[in-house]
Amino acid sequence: MFQSRNPVYRYPLGAVEEGTSVHFKISIGRDLHCSAMYFCVIDDSTSEETHYSMFWCGMDGENAEYWECDYAPPHAGLFFYHFEGDTWHGRQKYMRGMYGRDQLGGDRSWQLTAYRKGFQTPDWLSGGVMYQIFPDRFHYSGTEKSGVPEDRRFHTNWNEQPQWEPDPDGEIRNKDYFGGDLEGITHKLDYLQSLGVTCIYLNPIFEAHSNHRYDTADYSKIDPLLGSEQDFRRLCREARKYGIRVIIDGVFNHTGSDSVYFNREGRYPEPGAYQSQESPYYPWYAFSKWPDEYACWWNFKTLPDVMEENPQYKDYITGETGIIQKWIAAGASGWRLDVADELPDSFIDSITEAARRQDPDALVLGEVWEDASNKCAYGQRRRYLLGGQLDSVMNYPFRNAILGFLTGGDPSAQMEIILDVLENYPPQVIRLLMNHIGTHDTERALTMLAGDPVRGHGRKWQSAAHLTKERRAHGLRLLRLASLMQYTLPGVPCVYYGDEAGLEGYRDPFNRGTYPWGNEDLELLGWYRRLGKLRQKYRAVLAEGDFSPLHAGNNCMAYIRASHEGAVLAAFNACGETRSLQVPSEWKTAYAELGTAPGDDLVLEPYGCAMLVLP
Repeated sequence: MFQSRNPVYRYPLGAVEEGTSVHFKISIGRDLHCSAMYFCVIDDSTSEETHYSMFWCGMDGENAEYWECDYAPPHAGLFFYHFEGDTWHGRQKYMRGMYGRDQLGGDRSWQLTAYRKGFQTPDWLSGGVMYQIFPDRFHYSGTEKSGVPEDRRFHTNWNEQPQWEPDPDGEIRNKDYFGGDLEGITHKLDYLQSLGVTCIYLNPIFEAHSNHRYDTADYSKIDPLLGSEQDFRRLCREARKYGIRVIIDGVFNHTGSDSVYFNREGRYPEPGAYQSQESPYYPWYAFSKWPDEYACWWNFKTLPDVMEENPQYKDYITGETGIIQKWIAAGASGWRLDVADELPDSFIDSITEAARRQDPDALVLGEVWEDASNKCAYGQRRRYLLGGQLDSVMNYPFRNAILGFLTGGDPSAQMEIILDVLENYPPQVIRLLMNHIGTHDTERALTMLAGDPVRGHGRKWQSAAHLTKERRAHGLRLLRLASLMQYTLPGVPCVYYGDEAGLEGYRDPFNRGTYPWGNEDLELLGWYRRLGKLRQKYRAVLAEGDFSPLHAGNNCMAYIRASHEGAVLAAFNACGETRSLQVPSEWKTAYAELGTAPGDDLVLEPYGCAMLVLP
C-alpha cells in the first residue's frame, strides 16, 4: 500500500521546494516474497527515468512489510514516480489507482511538484474575499462622459436584457452598453466592504470598442465610457481606505482590429499595422498575406494575435516605462492574465518581473482552466507555478468539483479533484487560488445549479430560459452550499458580481446582466454578508490551514480546516433527505456557526450544511 496524501507513506506532503528530501514508504504483502523494491522516477524536463533501491525497514503488522527511501528533486519541475518490486511473480509495478492509492498493473504515476527555491507569493490576498466586476454592468454613477465614440448603442433601461440578436449584417458585435463606470464602483465601496471584500478584480478597463473590452484598442488609456485615468486612480485610492485592493485584466495575447495598433477600421488617424507595413506596430502581428490574412485569436478577425516575443511589443508591455508598471503605479495591486496558456513562458516571466519592479507585493494571477501544475499548451509543459511566473490561477477544477457535487456527481470523485489540486500545487499558490463558481465566461452559478443544461441550445433559447419559482428556490438552497464551500476550501473565494443578489443567466451575454440594485434577493444577500463575516472571524484558519477530507459519499461531503489558530469543520448534504455523519470525538462539543451542533452524530437537513468550530 502507498498513499501519497498520508504522511506515513510520504513526507512532507504536497509540492516541495527544489532540493527538499522527501521520504517515501510502501507496504508490501509478505506473501509476494519481495526481494527488492525500487523507487522509479521520471524527470519531466528530460524524460529520463531513474530507479533507486529502497530499503527494507520492518513489518507492517503480521502480513506486510515496509520498504522506504528518500528522494530530493534536484531542480524545479515535475517528477513522476511509481514503485517496482521483484517478487516471486517477477517484476511488478505499483502505480497510482483510484483516489491516489497504489494499484498493481496501473498506468498512472504519482506527481511530485518541486518549485524554485525561495518562491514566495504576496501575503495581502491570503484569507481575503475577491469580487469580480464586469465594469459596464455593475453601477452607473450618473456622470456624463466626454470622448465616447458615437457608434455605441446605449440601453435606456438599466434592468433590461443585454442585446443578444445579430445585427442586420448577421454579426454579433457586442456594442450595446449600460454605462457602468469606475466612479460607480467607487460609490459602492461601502457595499463591497459589507460583503467582506478585500480585492476587486476588474474585467478589462482599457479603451476598446466592445462592451466586454477584450479587444483592446489602447492599453495606455481608460475606456472613455468608464471614465478617466484619474477616476481609476481615485477608485484604487479610495478602495485602500476600505481595506480593498484592485487587480485588473491584462489581455496581451491579442488586440482589437479596431485599435491604434492594428487600425483595420480606420478609426485612428495614425496608420496601424493593417494600413501600412511601415507602421511601428506592423512587426507585432503575424501576416501570412498582408493586409487581410493574419493570425487571430480563435479565428476571430476582430482579434488579431500579437507576437508577444517581438522585442518592440514586449518592451511596450513589460519594459521600464511599459503598460504593466504604468497601471500598477496608478494604483492597481496586480494583474489577471487573460488566456495565460497562450502566452509564451518568457513573456509571462517578463510580466512578473515588471510587476515586481514596480511593487514587490504585486499579484500576477493567470486564467488556466485545467490543473495548472501539469498543463501542456502547444506541445510544451508549462511552468506557471514553479516560481517566477504566476502567483496563482483561476481555480476551475474547484468550480467543477463544487458544482459537480451539488448536481448529482459522485462525492468521492469530486473530492478527488480537490485533493489532486492540493497535492500538485505549491502551498504559497494554494492560499491565493481564485475560487470562483462562475465568471463572465460561464453560466451563472444559480442557473448551473437549477437550470436545464444548455446542450447546444442557441441564444434565443437561452434568452427565454428563466428558472421557474420552484427551480429557483431549489437553486438558492444549493447556492448556499456552493458558496459555503467557496468560502471554506483552501484559497480565496471570488464572487462574480450579482451572484450574491440572485442573478441568473446562461452564457454570454446572459451571464453579463446588470446588477439588480433595489431588486436584490435580500435573504441571499444576507447569507453572503454572513459568509464574509465568518471569513474574517476565522481568517487565521481559512487563510492557510491544512485541509483534511472527512467524508465523501451518500450525497454528502465534509472536511476540516485546521491550523495552530484553531479548526473549522464544513459539511454539506446535496440531497433531499436528512443525513447523519459521524465526526471525530473532539468535534462532538463543537460550536455551530452554521447548522446544528453535533450530538453523537452531525445531522444535516435536506440540502443543508454546517460550519462547526472547536471551542
